[in-house]
Amino acid sequence: MEGGNFLTVFLILVALTTSNYLKSVSAARPAVGETNTEFIRTSCKSTTYPNLCFSSLSSRASAIGASPQLLAHESLTVSLETAQSTSSMMLKLAHGQGMTPREVGAMHDCVEELSDTVVGLRKSLGEMKQLRGKDFDLKMNDIQTWVSAALTDEDTCTEGFDGKVMNGKVKTVVRGKILEVAHLTSNALALINRLAALHG
Repeated sequence: MEGGNFLTVFLILVALTTSNYLKSVSAARPAVGETNTEFIRTSCKSTTYPNLCFSSLSSRASAIGASPQLLAHESLTVSLETAQSTSSMMLKLAHGQGMTPREVGAMHDCVEELSDTVVGLRKSLGEMKQLRGKDFDLKMNDIQTWVSAALTDEDTCTEGFDGKVMNGKVKTVVRGKILEVAHLTSNALALINRLAALHG
């Protein structure tokens, strides 16, 4: 009988230990959303601006999942949305009071560059949606070319604000917004290049 009691006590201890172990393992395992967020954080380390990359994409974790392609797609979307809102802001500023003709000219030149950026990013997003099959490499090459061109347009835009073309406050605001678009686009290109490398 003592052997039976010992066996019962032993089985109860094993059951309790196993139960506690399973609870600790499930507590240690991150929730699905946290896993997606961690995927974004890790992927963003390959970009030039990892903090901006993570902060701009973490709210989209459920849409991205752990897909490098969806991550690149969402990164392009964020870049496009920011380019569009920056362009709208600049058009409003250009038509505001107190701008010199030279400042207005610089703004309009920049809006034109941003318009080219928007076109390139839109084409890239359209191609990204069809990025599969035997044409993957060709489509990826087009996307990389368009996003690189968008980045060049943004750089050209920021050059228009060098020197004393604009007053300090407007220049600071505009330059900050354009740099944000450029940094987001740079991150998108890095994530696209990463996707290409994973496929290759």
